[in-house]
Amino acid sequence: MTNQLLPFAARWSVRTACLLLLGTSLALAKDKVPQAPAKADTSPTSLQFQHRGVASANAMASKAGLSILKAGGSAVDAAIAVQLVLTLVEPQSSGIGGGAFLVHDDGKQLQVYDGRETAPLLAPSDMFMLNDKPQTFNEVVTGGRAVGVPGLLRMLALAHKKHGKLPWAALFKPAIQIAETGFPISPRLHALLKSEPSLLKDPQTVAYFFKPNGTPLPVGHRLTNPGLAKVYKLIAKEGTDAFYTGALAQTIVNRVQQYANNPGLLTMTDMYKYRPEVREAMCFTHNTAQSANKNVLICGAGSPSSGLIAMGQIFGMLSAQARPVDDMQSVDWLHNYNEAARLAFADRAQFVADPAFVTAPGKEWGSLLQPAYLQQRAGLMSARRMADAPAGNPSNAAVSYAPMADQPEYGTSHISIVDGLGNALSMTTSIESGFGARVMVSPGPRGGFLLNNQLTDFSFVPRDANGVPVANRLQAGKRPRSSMNPILVYASDAGGQRGPLMASLGSPGGPMIIHYTGHTLWAMLNNGLEAQSAIKLPHSGVAATNGPLLLESGRYLAATVNGLKARGHEVQQTEMPSGLQAIQRQGNGWLGAADTRREGSVSGD
Repeated sequence: MTNQLLPFAARWSVRTACLLLLGTSLALAKDKVPQAPAKADTSPTSLQFQHRGVASANAMASKAGLSILKAGGSAVDAAIAVQLVLTLVEPQSSGIGGGAFLVHDDGKQLQVYDGRETAPLLAPSDMFMLNDKPQTFNEVVTGGRAVGVPGLLRMLALAHKKHGKLPWAALFKPAIQIAETGFPISPRLHALLKSEPSLLKDPQTVAYFFKPNGTPLPVGHRLTNPGLAKVYKLIAKEGTDAFYTGALAQTIVNRVQQYANNPGLLTMTDMYKYRPEVREAMCFTHNTAQSANKNVLICGAGSPSSGLIAMGQIFGMLSAQARPVDDMQSVDWLHNYNEAARLAFADRAQFVADPAFVTAPGKEWGSLLQPAYLQQRAGLMSARRMADAPAGNPSNAAVSYAPMADQPEYGTSHISIVDGLGNALSMTTSIESGFGARVMVSPGPRGGFLLNNQLTDFSFVPRDANGVPVANRLQAGKRPRSSMNPILVYASDAGGQRGPLMASLGSPGGPMIIHYTGHTLWAMLNNGLEAQSAIKLPHSGVAATNGPLLLESGRYLAATVNGLKARGHEVQQTEMPSGLQAIQRQGNGWLGAADTRREGSVSGD
């Protein structure tokens, strides 16, 4: 075991840790992802369709999903096919080496399938501390140490067992064909490869993504992946046990444990013992102030994801104001939204973590969304920026945990599907940072799949200066807190009863997921915009409780920027390459929408 993995006394205060991490936290403003050319083809980013459709991050993935639907497959069947293709063509964002949250509606039951990764059983809570100080994100992300037990495949298999219609093996055929015949490297993937020199540390990623001279393969190069094709054929034939036990699992474990300079603690026991969770969806009601269907029910994944909780808090605080401002590019709306977001992020840092390890305030996560509590929280907002946004206490009981310091978060991809059979889903999927841990697993001569770095979503600092534990500290077998926010939206009556499905949506983007989804849904529900128009709106948000207010570069007037500064905000303008996907009910049919900031595409009929 290296000296970085030895236990340390956690005497470093959260506030001091926050200051040390500020440099890496502000890297979120730059997103670490270049604003590469978004589209490599002319596939539609907006499409009206009548019966069934798929919105995903890549045209090949969306087309694969639609082919499964046309063959009689369910929404879950299509999502599996889409994800398998995304692992291949969008390797930087998600894949079978990572995890996901899937919100599923079969017309009767609304469930969340939790395929979030877990910490290895040997991982100590101070694994990311060195000499009583937290290490930086860049010091720990590359290699085996930040790799969590991948949860995606077992979660998808569980969802398929309950909701699948086509044979498991049939769902692998589109991805296997693309892996064997190849796909053109897109402008975005090429640009991301150029910006990620740490990939050059792994001989397998070098052999797959780069020329012999160390430069990335060019745009348009037809890239085959024989290693991943071999993996897919194995799992298609033998099921997910082929991934979690046996030779392939041992290859994963060896890659993690034997990574030079930054090995990890993943074991075969960790792989064998991983199990997904099935949870009730978490929902909140929202009054849209629109004439036809004023009440809507917004549902998604609760803890260990913070996305739905934080977005629900923001919506509640904005609605608690006497007259919420509708112009989303005005100084008033941006100020109010981001002050509410800071309060929500403070609660997120204080409370949200794996529910198997922490108790919700008042023993109920819904306490954070109670109207009376959000009315109280909204009362802290004024015409000027709060100096310090404090966490609340909805239960008025003793608080057991210290707040988590702000840390960088990245990554992810999103899939929305309706199948024409009465099923719908929203799935956000991730390997965390771009290219995950930058470690590729392959049983073949070239190619394979990338492993996640999800353990960096745990608090690097396990306890505060007084020894009080952080709720989201690293613990053996624990799921790290997430910002993923896959959403299904329903018409609702005044009592909050679920009516017809109105929309499915979600986005990648680390903590900015909360704002990307929040802005888009607010515009759809309160300003009456169609999904594509809502997705195109300028972004804003905070990536940290007391960090700067981030505005999407080139999208806001100078007067708006100056107005926010006059309210006390530190404003930073930055690229915000969201990857929103949405499907919205439109009359008797549907409108699919995908974000032009990336390579998203819609397929449907």
